[in-house]
Amino acid sequence: MTNLDSRSLRATLQDGAELALIDVREQREFGGCHLFHAVNTPLSRLEPEVMRLVPRRSTRIVVTAGGILGLVEQAGAVLSGLGYTDVSVCEDDPEAWKVAGFTLYSGINVPSKAFGEAVEHHFGTPSIDAQTLHAMQARGEDLVVLDSRTYAEYHNMNIPGGVSVPGGELAYRVRDFAPQAETTVVVNCAGRTRSIVGAQSVINSGVPNRVVALENGTMGWHLAGLELEHGRDDRFRAGDPDTMQAAATMRDEVAKAYGVSTIDLQTLDVWRGESSTRTLYLLDVRDPAEFAAGHLAGSRSAPGGQLVQATDFQIGVPRGRIVLIDDNGIRATMTAHWLVQMGFPDVHVLKDGVADRDDLETGRENNVLLRSGPEIPPAELAARLGHDDVAVLDLGESRVYRKSHIPSAIWAIRTRTPHVVADLSDKSLIVLTSEDGSLAHLAIAEIAALTNAEVRVLSGGTNAWLAAGHPDESSPTVPADDACVDVYLRAYDRNTDVEAKMQEYIDWEIALIDQIANDPDVQFHLGPTA
Repeated sequence: MTNLDSRSLRATLQDGAELALIDVREQREFGGCHLFHAVNTPLSRLEPEVMRLVPRRSTRIVVTAGGILGLVEQAGAVLSGLGYTDVSVCEDDPEAWKVAGFTLYSGINVPSKAFGEAVEHHFGTPSIDAQTLHAMQARGEDLVVLDSRTYAEYHNMNIPGGVSVPGGELAYRVRDFAPQAETTVVVNCAGRTRSIVGAQSVINSGVPNRVVALENGTMGWHLAGLELEHGRDDRFRAGDPDTMQAAATMRDEVAKAYGVSTIDLQTLDVWRGESSTRTLYLLDVRDPAEFAAGHLAGSRSAPGGQLVQATDFQIGVPRGRIVLIDDNGIRATMTAHWLVQMGFPDVHVLKDGVADRDDLETGRENNVLLRSGPEIPPAELAARLGHDDVAVLDLGESRVYRKSHIPSAIWAIRTRTPHVVADLSDKSLIVLTSEDGSLAHLAIAEIAALTNAEVRVLSGGTNAWLAAGHPDESSPTVPADDACVDVYLRAYDRNTDVEAKMQEYIDWEIALIDQIANDPDVQFHLGPTA
């Protein structure tokens, strides 16, 4: 492996060729300070994450870890073991990054969050605050509130009267929700990005309505002292909208205005054949339920609104080829017109997408099982759970563990288990679990090397345990906020200082526009204004 210093890394980032810059710290550590173009692939989840984000094994990869000693070397060894052939490391810490001319950022999903602020600044995206919306509702004004987050987020909490229409669906379906030009369309998310980009998507679609973003989303509503609703299930109707023809016309106008490229299946077949020399992403931007019902082989579910708001969760090689897929080009075109403006240089829409095809695959994405070990079925674990010689080690996400886990299970980060396993020296059986069991399988050899106990993986992971109807328990304060190193906790996920963290998050988002204005390494390509 080659060791790059920060100046060499900066030159490499600017040379125009494909490159994956990955940071292998845990997400909260990464969120404390990192490079703008870095993609977070924690060492504890590196194998499945890097294979999804960097699908081509000959891609140039540079590994960083904020100067944490030994971490880049460990990650480099893992990557080599997976077959990646062009891996370099940068051992420098943030001070060296600054000396080399890098601007440093905190938080996660920074490219997308900064882009949202740039969109508002460039287009002048109109917004209203929570109190104004509340007053409009109280007066009975003609308006609709469209929630651009995922359905799960909406179901957890929503602006009163709001309907779930995730960001990638907004421009496609807005005319069904606001058929009269006099209706005001209000778009909200939890904070700012999806509100701004969602509202601007509707504006760019050419509707005659007044369209506004809800300033600071559900956080702003909460901070204004207003009540949110919980458990609502109002959402867009499945299938094509009634206003399909208008949406198709909008698609063609947006594609022309923003230079969205379209390819056919023959071109895609050629590109598939070149995937050993050029990175290729096939991203299906439809609703996850549509993806599960039928999708192209090799494609991944990446709903359009979520893709734009978190590109670094889906794309590890920004200069790779990106092909967006839906059934009629409408949602794919709207997603593409944002990715083009974000600066992705090779974005395309697949003409006709999955329409009228008989070779589609069904089902949701499953993690590739990279390693396997002996398993224990949920029923057998249920029979043995509670015995003094049995322990369950949960290697899943701390945020998920807090909400639901197998009774008495102990939470741990996969790569930080020695001290946890040492405390289990009296156990004869240690059962490993994670959300679907794949991460637990990856860890089995590592855990077995630390103990004399028998080590087995729960078949199907915690998801299978719950699906079988076995009991679970929650631990809202375990691990404590500061111990959730594996995730960058949202304000809503915290146990203390919730309102202060909301305001801190909002202030952070707003400040990004000034930060990127002084960063020559950030180049967005925002298109025409009205």
